[in-house]
Amino acid sequence: MTGLRACLMLFGLLAGAVTARAAGTAAPPPAAAEPPRLWAMGFGLVPPRPQVAAAVRAIDLIGQRAEIAAIHEELPWKDLLAGMDADAILDRDKAGLVKYVRSKGLKLYVMADPTDGLSRGQEAPQLRALGRSLGEPSVQQAYRRYVAAFARRFRPEYIGVAAETNLVRQMASPALYAAVRRVARDTAEDLRAAGNAAQLVVSVQVDAAWGRLASGGRYAGIEQDLADFPFADVLGLSAYPYLASYPTPEEVPDDYFSRLLAGRRLPVMVVEGGWTSSSAGPVRSSPALQARYFARLAQLADSVRAQAVIQLVFADIDLGSFPGPHPAILPLFTRIGVVDADFRPKPALAEWDRLFRRRLLR
Repeated sequence: MTGLRACLMLFGLLAGAVTARAAGTAAPPPAAAEPPRLWAMGFGLVPPRPQVAAAVRAIDLIGQRAEIAAIHEELPWKDLLAGMDADAILDRDKAGLVKYVRSKGLKLYVMADPTDGLSRGQEAPQLRALGRSLGEPSVQQAYRRYVAAFARRFRPEYIGVAAETNLVRQMASPALYAAVRRVARDTAEDLRAAGNAAQLVVSVQVDAAWGRLASGGRYAGIEQDLADFPFADVLGLSAYPYLASYPTPEEVPDDYFSRLLAGRRLPVMVVEGGWTSSSAGPVRSSPALQARYFARLAQLADSVRAQAVIQLVFADIDLGSFPGPHPAILPLFTRIGVVDADFRPKPALAEWDRLFRRRLLR
């Protein structure tokens, strides 16, 4: 349930152009007598519109109220499989972006998503368009080269090599799931052999583990994922409880995260998620419900002593400004920002800032 693949194509437009500082709202004021927090806070870097100015302003505002920036995207398969050097692609698409993000003092989490973030049963969109498959050894080698180059060039603190693996297993063919396992394992071995110090992340989809997206409504857990990806340093959690038929944040169970661990004390971080501020399709929501979700999320993160809590997007997505066609599921994710597409605050921003004022225990 991630990626917003139509939006993430914007990073190619930045290409080193992110140099000016846009004006933004003031940073949250100093903390009052609030309890400390264990978890760093972060946002994904999807801008509301495919414009450099919008991307710059989003990063400026994120830098005032976060410790982590997240890049979660499909690989540039078309260029990689055409033989383009990974470093050349990174020079074109990522160098300026990462430099600007780092200038804000933000840590970096990158998820190199090997499947389709909006349809976990399928190959990545560019691979489908090319008639290629992650199961091909040459495609896996391209994945490994790109991630290794990204790690060497930009030294992200966290590197994700497989996303929502339980949902992939539930929805995809056994062959595709096996390819995800193989390429994730081999990439992890490459990074360790190169001496890279990043924490390696594999994520699971919380609502799928509870059986609320598949599995016929039966709790499924993540035991198979823990067995299949034992090299992960951190377990990533993907959580969109509004999609899982919880009418209000307060109805999300107290053990929503902790039940997955089954008593284990694993390093955990919420790597993506959110709560929509508007109704779409079968979902009914409001700005007030969205704001209440962040208070609930803090309690859930505390329950597993999470290392980080990352919101998928900072600003709502102006879907009409991005080239189509757009997957039918995409509107369910376009209103989960804490500000709207014009950077006007929603009630959720005040709640996020209240949490950010809590002193971070490092």
